[in-house]
Amino acid sequence: MIENSYQNLFKLPELKRKIFITLALLFVYRVGIHVPTPGINSSELASFFAQAEGTLFSMFNMFSGGALERLSIFALGIMPYISASIILELMTVVVPHLEQLKKEGDAGRKKKTQYTRYGTVVLSIIQGFGISVGLESMTSPAGVAIVPYPGWTFRLITIITLTAGTAFIMWLGEQITERGIGNGISLIIFAGIVARMPSAMGNTIRLMTTGEMGVFAMIILIVLMVAVIAAIIYMEQAQRRIPVHYAKRVVGRKMYGGQTSHLPLKINTAGVIPPIFASSIIMFPTTLAQFMNFPIMKTVAAMFSPGTIWYYLLYVGFIIFFCFFYTAVQFNPEDVAENMKKNGGYIPGIRPGKKTSEYIDKVLTRITLGGAIYVSAVCVLPTFLMSKFNIPFYFGGTALLIVVGVAIDTISQIESHLITGNYEGFLGRGGAKRIKGRS
Repeated sequence: MIENSYQNLFKLPELKRKIFITLALLFVYRVGIHVPTPGINSSELASFFAQAEGTLFSMFNMFSGGALERLSIFALGIMPYISASIILELMTVVVPHLEQLKKEGDAGRKKKTQYTRYGTVVLSIIQGFGISVGLESMTSPAGVAIVPYPGWTFRLITIITLTAGTAFIMWLGEQITERGIGNGISLIIFAGIVARMPSAMGNTIRLMTTGEMGVFAMIILIVLMVAVIAAIIYMEQAQRRIPVHYAKRVVGRKMYGGQTSHLPLKINTAGVIPPIFASSIIMFPTTLAQFMNFPIMKTVAAMFSPGTIWYYLLYVGFIIFFCFFYTAVQFNPEDVAENMKKNGGYIPGIRPGKKTSEYIDKVLTRITLGGAIYVSAVCVLPTFLMSKFNIPFYFGGTALLIVVGVAIDTISQIESHLITGNYEGFLGRGGAKRIKGRS
């Protein structure tokens, strides 16, 4: 059945075209990863990143697919676009114009996308300038300068190159979303993370052959990865369904309503945003310590380095905070209750209007707490095992959340195309009902 399902992928001309376009654009992205920015001593930069594990550099390097450690034309990756999107979403709460755009449907969405593009370019210029200035003052562990010929020429070339690279990645992501299959931005991050798998597997095999890692530890590693992936799949698709009834109403000669539906509330509404923000904040002191030779900075960096109790407490605290904060930004119970009331819908036993809003907010708060605990556990467990038991868990919880979530979304879209074309999906008949993407 599974073999037939894969054969069905190429029986639909439209789906086959979308898959080939997606793979071709991702191939272009991976080729660009290896095109270096001019004026950099690549070997010395690689040796610098070898000792920068556990800092903000290592996290950005993961999201850029290894482009940052090479300082390729795609070194900034898609992070400026993600940052611009998040900033725009947060500004929606305080800027009435952005709030209005959210209610204007497709036209408002296009306008917000345009603002996001402008914000991406601005952030890329700022980050490109910061990287160029920072590189000029950096040396490798051997004391060799990473930038042989510093100055404004190098800075301008770096800013233009990195900004153009990020704009091109943004264009690639939009083309994948429009012409390919799946969410383009998510698939670009997915490709960057998955590209590190061969080297991670090679390191694991090397540790086993040299005797640094035993067979028992390898078994624990495999069981752990399977368990974490299964937990992520289960929780990312978990929903709290609130029953909604619609009263019968007559419009002209037709009768509408009289049906029962449900309001799906996701357990993890915030997705991977909380761990990304939490990691950025906690790793900031560690990153600053790379450039500042002050004893107090070294002390602070040591306190918040992975493996310490302060690191775990702050990391979990920030994840829980951002889970609630981002959920509050994304989901407004008052708007949902108002729309439900306008369409004649009501929750059994709950009065329409304010009472409905309070009930939805109460349910959302409870399930968000469970989602925050789940995200915290997934993100902290790999780091804890690496530091306490010396298990080489190469992919952190944030990376696993992204990889599994994007895979679920993509498979869900492929399932929809197959079912629409009257072909069985990956899970046979009814498979599309069982696989739900992250909405």
